[in-house]
Amino acid sequence: PRSPAPPAGPAGRASSLLQRAQLRPVPSTLLIPLAARAYGGRYFPWLDCHDAVAQALLTQLGADVNATLDDLPTVLNVLWRTRAIQEAGRAFFAEHPHALGVNLGCGLAHHFQWLDTGANRWLDADLPEVMALRQQLLPLRCPRARQAEVDLAQPGWWQRLGLPELAQGLPVPPVLLVCEGVLMYLQPEQANAVLAEFAQCAPPGSRMVLDVMARHAVGFAARCPSMRPTGAAFCWGVGRMAELAAVHPRLQLLREQSAAEGYGWAGMAMDTLWRPWLGAPLYGLATLGVKD
Repeated sequence: PRSPAPPAGPAGRASSLLQRAQLRPVPSTLLIPLAARAYGGRYFPWLDCHDAVAQALLTQLGADVNATLDDLPTVLNVLWRTRAIQEAGRAFFAEHPHALGVNLGCGLAHHFQWLDTGANRWLDADLPEVMALRQQLLPLRCPRARQAEVDLAQPGWWQRLGLPELAQGLPVPPVLLVCEGVLMYLQPEQANAVLAEFAQCAPPGSRMVLDVMARHAVGFAARCPSMRPTGAAFCWGVGRMAELAAVHPRLQLLREQSAAEGYGWAGMAMDTLWRPWLGAPLYGLATLGVKD
């Protein structure tokens, strides 16, 4: 049974923080993974990510996250996704210890707490209203980390963020991109444009870890208890995971994972049963690479 989250912090200050942020429906979904990482270990201790900052951030915000904690499948999915991103990030930085990691649409996530090798660099980027809130709550404390504003719906984001680009005849270190809880809110042509820009600009060896839902799930956000209060809508999904690599000739689908893994053998059995109809995991992760 779900136990309520602790009471919020000082109401006056907290409410003013959220009000000044003026988060639109999609940016307001940042509270969902924050709540899952803060309290999800109560319900799924084997997936607890031990987030060092999430509970304090929720207290400072004064956010009521009990609706999210009532949505236990979403809490489990977030924790499973977090662990998978940790594993992918650690594997990448073990191979490229001085490389750059980027969290596109970072919200208030703090992946660098798990992926800081002591030599790599990190960039958190999101919409202006999110970054204004983030700068208040998560000020930079590491000289190898920086923050930037970005709107992935607008082409040219790679250059605007100053990310490493292909250079003729010159070696360029690869980049790790994390893009969680972002692309499903974009229109299909916008999501495909993000993937294409990654493929066109990223140095060889770069990786993008992104979450993906089946196309059959598009339009059903209101049925998710944690999503309903936000008013955000799912707009993009895939009929087959191979569609991701088909966006651009340089793209490779290196790995696909289903959130059914988090539910054990019963979840995997259901995923096997549904896959012929859905064509893709109902919800999962994909790791994309770029060819030389």
